[in-house]
Amino acid sequence: MTSRILSLAALTVLELSPPDMVSCAAEAGYSHVGLRLLPATPTEPQHDIVGDTPLLRETLARLADTGVAVSDIEILRLKPETRVADFLPVLETGARLGARDVLVAGNDAEPTRLADNFALLCELGAPLNLVMNIEPMPWTDVRNLKDAAALLASANRPANAGVLIDAIHFDRAGCRIEEIAELPEGVLRYAQLCDAPADKPRDIDELLLQARAERMTPGEGGLKLAELLRALPATLPLSIEVPQATLARTVGAVERARRLREASERLLERVFGA
Repeated sequence: MTSRILSLAALTVLELSPPDMVSCAAEAGYSHVGLRLLPATPTEPQHDIVGDTPLLRETLARLADTGVAVSDIEILRLKPETRVADFLPVLETGARLGARDVLVAGNDAEPTRLADNFALLCELGAPLNLVMNIEPMPWTDVRNLKDAAALLASANRPANAGVLIDAIHFDRAGCRIEEIAELPEGVLRYAQLCDAPADKPRDIDELLLQARAERMTPGEGGLKLAELLRALPATLPLSIEVPQATLARTVGAVERARRLREASERLLERVFGA
C-alpha cells in the first residue's frame, strides 16, 4: 500500500476538546490530528485555545506525550466584513502547535475583495510557514475547483496558497476528476476523505446535514473514491473527516476514529494494492 499520512480531522470527533482530540488520535492509531481553533458555525463548541491559554498548554503537553503531530488548523472564513489582521493570533497559535496547513473558506460573493483578502492571509501566514488552503464547498462562494483555481490565480501568492479537496464537496459540487490535473502544480497539500450516498441531496438542508453531521465511512458509500484517490498525488496526506452524529450517540470517539482509520486503510489497499 502506498504510504501516506492519515490524520484525524476535528469534525470527526467534534464533541472532544482539542487536547482530548490529540489523545483520541493517538489511541485510535493516527500519527496526525487536525484541530479546530475557530468554530465553523455559531452552534459549535468554542474552546479558549487561541493565545497562551491553559487549554493550549494542555494541548501542547498531549502532543509531546503522545508523539501525535498537528497536520492542520481550521476554520478561517473570509467574509465581506473580515479584517484579515484579526486572524494573526490564530495563525500564531497554529504555528506554535506545529501546524503547516490552514483551512480557509470563501464566504464573500465579491471576487476581487475575496482574492485581496486571501492574498493578505497568505502574506500573514508566510513568516509562520503556514499554507492557506481554500476548501471549495458548494454552499460557499468558492463552490468548486474552478472557483478555487480562479481565486488562487487572482490572489497570486503561489508560495503558500493551496486547494483542499474534500471528497463529499467534490462530488456535490459536480467537479470532474479531469479538473484535478488542471490545478497548478504543488497546490494540493492534503485532502479530506469520507464517503456519502451516491444520490445527491435534494435541497440545501440535506446537503448541509450530510456534510456537517452524517457522512459515511470511506468505502461504504457511493462516492467514486477510487477514481479520486488515483487522481491525487500518490503520497498526499489524507484527513479522515467523517462526522457521524447518529452513531456518536452510542459509539465513543476513540472507537469511531479507529474504525474510520481501519476502513480508510482497507480502501487504500483495495485501490493501490498491498
